[in-house]
Parts: sequence; C-alpha cells; structure tokens
Amino acid sequence: QVQLVESGGGLVQPGGSLRLSCAASGGRFSISAMGWYRQEPGKQRDLVASITSGDSTNYADSVKGRFTIYRDNAKNTVYLQMNSLKPEDTAVYYCNADVVQYSGSFSWDLELWGQGTLVTVSS
Repeated sequence: QVQLVESGGGLVQPGGSLRLSCAASGGRFSISAMGWYRQEPGKQRDLVASITSGDSTNYADSVKGRFTIYRDNAKNTVYLQMNSLKPEDTAVYYCNADVVQYSGSFSWDLELWGQGTLVTVSS
C-alpha cells in the first residue's frame, strides 16, 4: 500500500527558512495532485499550497510570495520551501496526495495523508 512520509519540520526563528519533504512509496502507483495543509491546535486543517501533475500551483493568500511548492516526479516527492517564516506559520504541516494504485489488472483511487510534521516559528 502506498504511503506518504514527511520530513523537515522543526524549530526556526522568525524570518528563517525550512524545507519540508514528502515522499510516496509502496507498490505501483501514479500521483496526480499533491499539496500541503497545516493545522493549529483546536483549529481546522487548511490548505497551504497545492500542485497538479502539470505543475500548476495554488497558494493560500497568507503564504504567497514566501512559500514555494514543487515536486520531483522521478522521486515521487513534493517539497514545500518556506521562507520569511512568521510565528503565525507555527502549525503541524500535513502532506496530501491523490494517488492511483495498481495491482495486476486492478487500480483504485486513494487520497493519502502524511503523518504530519511540526513547524515552530519562535525566537
């Protein structure tokens, strides 16, 4: 079964940078859209950025000009480069992917989530 594994979170000072990574692995699959969401305690999970299989991107207004989403299809990996980080960017960040998994002559659609990685922006 395909799964997503995230890495790259941590503690950073305001104005600093972090890069998150999310790699898909497990069996035969293809990936269409991928994205990053974030969730603060007690709040809903919100879209941060998304990228289609054709590399079209979409960003939340709060991160435009500071965050960049990109993907490496050869590595089945999506990245989120976060620059000029602010305390309000503190949250658990989750990777999301729309996947088609294959087994023999069968295929099925999956929406997958990563395990989440904590980003803390604080001095």
